Amino acid sequence: MKILTLGSWIMICAVVPGAARAELNLMPQPAQITAGQGKLKIDQSFRLALTGYHEPRLERACARFVSRLEHLTGIPLSAEPPAVGSEATLEIATTAGSSPVQKLGEDESYRLEVTSTRARLTAANPLGVLRGMETFLQLVEADKDGFSAPAIDINDRPRFAWRGTMLDVSRHWMPVPVVERTIDAMAAVKLNVFHWHLSDDQGFRVESKRFPKLLELGSDGHFYTQQQIHEVIEYARDRGIRVVPEFDMPGHATALLVAHPELASLPGPYSIERHWGIFDPAIDPTRDETYQFLDGLIAEMTSLFPDEYFHIGGDEVNGKQWGANPRIQSFMRQHGVKDNAGLQAHFNSRLQPIVTGHGKKVIGWDEVLAPGLPKDIVVQSWRGQKSLAEAARLGYMGILSAGYYLDLMHSASYHYSVDPLEGETAGLNDSERSRILGGEAAMWAEYVTPENVEMRIWPRNAAIAERLWSPQTVKDTASMYRRLAAVRRELDRLDLGISASHELMLERLAGNHPVGPLSALSDVVEPVKEYAREEARLYTSFTPLNRLVDATRPESDVAREFALLVDGMLTGTTDRQNCRAEVRHWLEHWRANHALLEPSLQGSFLLEELTPLSKDLSALGTVGLEALDYFESGRKPPGAWIQQQLAFFEAAGKPRAELLLMIVPSVQKLVEAAAGR
Repeated sequence: MKILTLGSWIMICAVVPGAARAELNLMPQPAQITAGQGKLKIDQSFRLALTGYHEPRLERACARFVSRLEHLTGIPLSAEPPAVGSEATLEIATTAGSSPVQKLGEDESYRLEVTSTRARLTAANPLGVLRGMETFLQLVEADKDGFSAPAIDINDRPRFAWRGTMLDVSRHWMPVPVVERTIDAMAAVKLNVFHWHLSDDQGFRVESKRFPKLLELGSDGHFYTQQQIHEVIEYARDRGIRVVPEFDMPGHATALLVAHPELASLPGPYSIERHWGIFDPAIDPTRDETYQFLDGLIAEMTSLFPDEYFHIGGDEVNGKQWGANPRIQSFMRQHGVKDNAGLQAHFNSRLQPIVTGHGKKVIGWDEVLAPGLPKDIVVQSWRGQKSLAEAARLGYMGILSAGYYLDLMHSASYHYSVDPLEGETAGLNDSERSRILGGEAAMWAEYVTPENVEMRIWPRNAAIAERLWSPQTVKDTASMYRRLAAVRRELDRLDLGISASHELMLERLAGNHPVGPLSALSDVVEPVKEYAREEARLYTSFTPLNRLVDATRPESDVAREFALLVDGMLTGTTDRQNCRAEVRHWLEHWRANHALLEPSLQGSFLLEELTPLSKDLSALGTVGLEALDYFESGRKPPGAWIQQQLAFFEAAGKPRAELLLMIVPSVQKLVEAAAGR
C-alpha cells in the first residue's frame, strides 16, 4: 500500500502492483540475501560480544551501535562491557586489523547471520564490521510482538572501492558539526570517502602555520584549525571513511592570491570573491617561485591529511590572465606550449612530482587529463562519462561525478539512473573497466548554508550510495523510493535535522501565521534545476538564503506520489476507484490552499513573491477537479476549455520565485484524459 500524507489526514491507495509484499528497508541493497524463518527479538536482554581481533575503534563502534539501537527502539540497554560470545545476542567476530591509514580497495565485505535465537556478524577486518553494523540496524523494526530483526543470511561486499561525497566549504563555510554529521550519514549508507573541498575563490579554509596570511587575508576568519582537521580525520576513520582534501589550483585560487599576489599571473591587489562563477585570477605556472611556494604549502597540508590521495582541483581555468601577460606568452612560445590547455598541462607536470614527493597520489578534475601525465594520477570526471572512458582507455584510474551533482536539484531517480559502467563507459574492455574506481556525489555550496545543506544532500545521496555499493542489476526505482523514505527516517534519528531544518525554516517564513498552508505549497514545488538560480538574480556570499526556494526540499515526494495516483487512476493497473478518490482529495486541498495562505503572503516581504505560485496551485486544483468531473461523467469538455487549460499549463510550468510547480504535468494528464487524448 502506498501511504501519502497531506495536512492532518492519511490517504492510502495501492498504486504499485505487489507493493504490499514485505520488503526489507535495506539501503544499499546487499549483494546476496537469503531469507530465514522467524525473527530475533530485540529487548532489554540484548547483549553484544566482540570475539577474535580487538582494537579500541571496534569498542567505540560497539558503544555507538548500542546507543543507536537504544535510540531506535527506546529500550534502555545494558551499559556493561560486551558479553562473551556464547552469551551474546549479537556476536561480532573480526579476523584481523585494517590498515592504520585506511586505503583504497581494503576489504569491506561482511557476513550477517540472524536466526530466531542469536545473530553473528563476521568480517575480515573492522571496515566490514562497520558496514555490517549498519545493515543490522536497518533490519530492526517493530511489529505487534515488539522490536525484532528478521532471520536472514546476508553476504555483502561493495561493487566499487571509491564511494564518496564531496562537500564544498569554501563558498559557504560549514562548521565542524556539519562536517561530522555528514560523515555520520555517509557511514549509515556505506559511503567511504569524504572529499573535502577546502579552497576556492571565496576562501582558504585550513590553518597554515607556515603561511599565516592565507588565514589573515584569505579566509574571512572561517577556517579549520589543524587540531580540528586531525579530529575530523579521526572521527571519519572511526566510521570507516577516508578524508581526501582538495586545494584547487591553478584556477579557483583567488583566496590564495589575496594572501600571496606574487603568485598571480597579473599584478594585484586581489580580493576574496563574493560572487559565484569562473573568475580570471590564476596562479602563474611559468615561475620557479610558484613551485617553491606550492612545495612548502603542500608539504604542510599533506602532513595534516594521512590519506594516500591529494586533490589538486585543476578545473575551469579560463586562461584570460595567461593571455594578457606578455611574459607568460613569451614563455609559451619559447617552450612550444601551443595553448592554455598545454600551459595547464605544464603546470600539472611540475605540480605532480611535488605532490608525489610528499608521499601522495594526485587526483584532479578531468581538465588535468593530458598526454604525458603519470599513470598513477586519478581523473575525476565532472563534465561527463566521455572523459571517464577516455581516461580509462589511456590507462588512468577514474572517478565519476557527472550525474551525481546534488546541488543541481535533480531527483533521486535521476541520480539512481547514472552508473559509472554504463553509457560512454559501457564499451570498455575488462582491463579498462577495472580502472574505474567508483563515483562521488558533489555538494557545491553556492546556494546552501549550514542551515539547509543537510536536506540538500540527504536522502538523495543514499540513492547514489546504493548505485555505488549494490550489484549493477539493482535498479527498481519504485523500490528505491520506498526504501529511501525509510533511510530519511533513519537519518533523522542521527540528528541530521533533514526534516527539522525544513520545518524550522518554514515556521520562520510563516511568522505568526499557521505554517500548514505554506507547507502545502512547499510540498508541491521544487527549486529550479541546473544553474537557473544564477540566471534568476544576482547572488553574493552575503545574500541571505532564507526564502522558500531555500527551505524547500530538492524533490517533491507529494508530486511524485500524486503522479502515481493519476497513473493508477488512468491506466487501470491498480484500484482505479480508490486512486480517483485520493486524486480528488488532493485537488480539493490545493484548490482551497491559496485562501488559507493569502494572509501570510500579504504580511511578509519574503513570501509576497509566492503569490502567483500560490494562485496557480489553487487554479490547478480547480482545473483538475473540472477535468475529473468531465472524466467521470463521460462528457468531453469543450475545445475552447481544453485550449485554455493547455495555455495555462504552459505558463504554470515556468519558474516563479526560482521554484517549479511539480504537479503541472499530472493535472495536464487529467485534462488530456478528459479530452479523450
